[in-house]
Amino acid sequence: METTISPQLQEATESLINNLLASEAFVRYQNARAQFNADQEAHDLMDQLSKSQARLRQKQSSGGVGQAEIDSLRLLQQRVQRNPVIMAYAQSQDEAVSFLREVNGEISQLLGINFATFANHATC
Repeated sequence: METTISPQLQEATESLINNLLASEAFVRYQNARAQFNADQEAHDLMDQLSKSQARLRQKQSSGGVGQAEIDSLRLLQQRVQRNPVIMAYAQSQDEAVSFLREVNGEISQLLGINFATFANHATC
């Protein structure tokens, strides 16, 4: 079954998309993402953190985590938290998600349904 939408709804949808993409939260996110993607040190730190966390989880499941490994992970986490590029990217993601939640709330209120949960369901 194919569903078509009216030209007015299509236009309103495109307007919403364009306004979302031009919003302060999304512009900050796009800029922070571009800076993160261009910063090799930030990428390396995040890769190291991810691998270190995975190793620690694996060792935890076998019961063999030592204090030195925990301390090493904490130091790496501190380095990540001191990296301004990573922190700006993470903060911009949080702000963009919060903004989208607000928009979802407004749409839900206007429609009289919980739009976010409705939008989460995949269709076949």
